[in-house]
Amino acid sequence: MNRRLLSFLLLCLFLFSQSLRAQEKPVEIVILHTNDMHSKIDNMAKLAYLADSLRKIHPHVFLLSAGDNQTGNPVVDMVPEKGYPMIDLMNRCGFNVSAVGNHEFDMGQKMMRARLVQAKFPFVCCNMDGSDAECGQVRPYVILKAGREVSIAVLGFIQLDDNGLPSAHPSNMTDIRFVYGPSKAREYAFLDRENQVFIALSHLGLPTDYVLADSLPGLDLIIGGHSHTLLTEPRFRNDVMIVQTGAQMKYVGKVTLQVHKGKITARTAEVIPFTALKKEDRGVRALVDLYNDNPGFNRIVGTALQPVEGEDELGSLMTDALTSVLQTDLAFQNRGGIRISSLSQGAIILKEIYKLDPFNNQVILFSMKADEIRSLICYGYEHEKQIDLQVSGMTYRITDDGKGGCAGVEMFDRNGKPLDPAKEYSVSMNNYMAYTYKFDHRDPGTETKLTTVEALLQFLGANGPVDYKGVKRATVVTP
Repeated sequence: MNRRLLSFLLLCLFLFSQSLRAQEKPVEIVILHTNDMHSKIDNMAKLAYLADSLRKIHPHVFLLSAGDNQTGNPVVDMVPEKGYPMIDLMNRCGFNVSAVGNHEFDMGQKMMRARLVQAKFPFVCCNMDGSDAECGQVRPYVILKAGREVSIAVLGFIQLDDNGLPSAHPSNMTDIRFVYGPSKAREYAFLDRENQVFIALSHLGLPTDYVLADSLPGLDLIIGGHSHTLLTEPRFRNDVMIVQTGAQMKYVGKVTLQVHKGKITARTAEVIPFTALKKEDRGVRALVDLYNDNPGFNRIVGTALQPVEGEDELGSLMTDALTSVLQTDLAFQNRGGIRISSLSQGAIILKEIYKLDPFNNQVILFSMKADEIRSLICYGYEHEKQIDLQVSGMTYRITDDGKGGCAGVEMFDRNGKPLDPAKEYSVSMNNYMAYTYKFDHRDPGTETKLTTVEALLQFLGANGPVDYKGVKRATVVTP
């Protein structure tokens, strides 16, 4: 046997022995995960430092987002290239995969497509077909590799409302087809057989994640989003681990998996508050500071005599702006569209108003009778299982049927008198409500050229200091 052949055989034997040894040792996989970041960029430098630090000591570190990366911060949402700063920072942090969240559609399909192209990581969603839409199609899943031995399937999902669409304006989802996620999931059961780790990157919300775990028992892990649930300890359903980190970039999740001979032998999970992380990536910090340094957003647009706190007070301010500027009898605002918890006492700056109302929704006008108004209020209550609609021009009291249903609604005008059942009331609301809420209305509605945030800015500019301390216009009683 010549020397070259002998050397080759010895090399093959060495590599084979090394491969056997590698298989004898468990493979450790570290997954950092976020969800519902909503354009909150201030902690991105801490996330970048944490991810890079772990990559230096662990060979297999992955950074995943469960969607809703966008909407909630004007320095990201209200710039000419909407959403660009968020994707830029996610690229710098080294994200590997993101789910598509409902708020990814807020910027419109053309801009959404630009962000998908900008991202150096894939977006995944198996229950969305955008092949005929301007935004284009995204992959249903991706396969990540942890060395030669372990492949990780990551399957994406997006939530749907009662109308069969994600919680975004319907006009932003033209030509896209959606299917209920847990039903679609069964088509991807093969991913469990073909990979050592099977992960759902789910923007379904925690209640539907439980359904998903029942529908796809081969899953090892569900990284959840949409419901803004902070799970300080992982939940388990059907032996599927479920994790979620709340919202607004206050926490980052860390899951550690041990895989030995093709099987997961250990799973641990924790959530880490960003307040506990002190070190930052300097380059990412500089970029965050650059994006935050937009003096136009610091313009004073109004004054609050006292803090405006909670959905009752903030919603009353937003709806009073509609009745004042549009000169309507009544106005409604859904609580889901109130995106901050308070406005501070004193000067109100433009940036805070854009945070409060980031959706650029158009105002729609209706002519409605009392019974139609009642159906709107009841739909909101039964859909959200709590008071949903803030109002101007009236107050109301819901009687709960004891099961989360609306047994009745008493409605009173500004003078405390019951609404006249024969009167036609002029009503203003945002177009998200107008086009997605199921309520009785003979009038199809009239579009205006005014957005809700424009109405709010006009109201603050024209009416002087505001004071909503203690204002509460909607209540619930249980018999």
